[in-house]
Amino acid sequence: MSEENFKQDIINIKNISIVPNLLNVICQTTGMGFAAIARVTEDRWITCSALDNLEFGLKPGDELQVKTTICDEIRQNPKAVIIDNVSEDPDYHNHHTPIMYNLQSYISVPIIRQDGSFFGTLCAIDPKPNKLKDFKVSEMFNLFAELISFHLSAVEQAQADKTLLSEKNNLLKKNEVEKKEADKLISDAEKKLIEKNNSLKKMNTELEAFNYISSHDLQEPLRKIQLYTDLIEREEENKLSEKAKAAFQKIKSSAFRMQNLINDLLTYSKTKFDERKFELKDLNTILNHVIEDFSEETENKNVIFEIENLGSLNVIEFQFRQLMYNLISNSLKFSNPHKKLVISITSKTGNKQELNNDQLLPDQKYKLITISDNGIGFDQAYSDKIFGLFQVLQTRSLNSTGIGLTIVKRIVENHNGFIKAEGVVNQGAKFEIFIPAA
Repeated sequence: MSEENFKQDIINIKNISIVPNLLNVICQTTGMGFAAIARVTEDRWITCSALDNLEFGLKPGDELQVKTTICDEIRQNPKAVIIDNVSEDPDYHNHHTPIMYNLQSYISVPIIRQDGSFFGTLCAIDPKPNKLKDFKVSEMFNLFAELISFHLSAVEQAQADKTLLSEKNNLLKKNEVEKKEADKLISDAEKKLIEKNNSLKKMNTELEAFNYISSHDLQEPLRKIQLYTDLIEREEENKLSEKAKAAFQKIKSSAFRMQNLINDLLTYSKTKFDERKFELKDLNTILNHVIEDFSEETENKNVIFEIENLGSLNVIEFQFRQLMYNLISNSLKFSNPHKKLVISITSKTGNKQELNNDQLLPDQKYKLITISDNGIGFDQAYSDKIFGLFQVLQTRSLNSTGIGLTIVKRIVENHNGFIKAEGVVNQGAKFEIFIPAA
């Protein structure tokens, strides 16, 4: 590869606006002091983006000798490498990389382009041991690597389209005889650019929301954790007074909210990048499994389920289970504490006329699934707003991150359907889901 190609790779990563926040979330949630995206080839390791709280000394464009890195091994065998404590790791305690760079904890996952080719790695290092082999940590790294791959492909495609337009313009200048055909090629390329730009605008809207949650809601509980931990260490030392217990409670509450945010954010992104494998499934079985997950909470709240036979439907099973889970969870969160909660779940199949909905295609059968409750409801004026990312109409609490209904809407769209919300304050809420039926 030429030097210009490597420079363009660095520029492409820089043009993914979410990258700095991804690296920040990695350091904040894992305790690692250095995180980076590296371009890795057979003979070069180049920093594309880095967050360096260790003063490790690498910035975009800087290089390491590729043979001194574990990333070179990942290039040859694209699998994650995770080390909690080098000194105790049976495979890496004598490895040359940790010794050379004075590392005790290390994590690196491959970044694979959408066409299957190897780009580089998303990695983090620290001179002290850290707990990295937790499932949530590896899941977060894998998700972030997929996000980088997705946006990298979009940036590279946009660059390729611009190059194509430039080449076609040159062709027009050189050969007026072929102007008509060249105009057609340019028109097609312009259409692709417009479509790509529209897609990127929509993507940027979601990235802005992601940036907000990364820079505010995730950091706020982390700062609290640090504050109260310092308080205990400074004033309580080896004993647990009432003051220390109160501080620990605040730490637990903050950590709980942080975990909820991370989990919901991972789920939200996963519904976009999951392989869409549709299978004919019994919806009653899926629903029964979801209700079992809420068994303890429904007993405490004295909940009644009124359920009709939902039949079968071609669905992405994991996503449809998440859809049911989020809607029932929404009913439980916003129930009226002064009356018994009734959750009704019904289903029927029909066409545009039979289901009385002008949004349906005239020659298509649809499965209509309705989930309603008698909870606190919401003002109908907000029926569209409630599906927005990080939107919570009621007073914000640990019980809701504002992502649940956004996930529901995305899952319905993944099934080529749409969802309607109706609400009456202090009377209840109703969600109607229309999915094409075979």
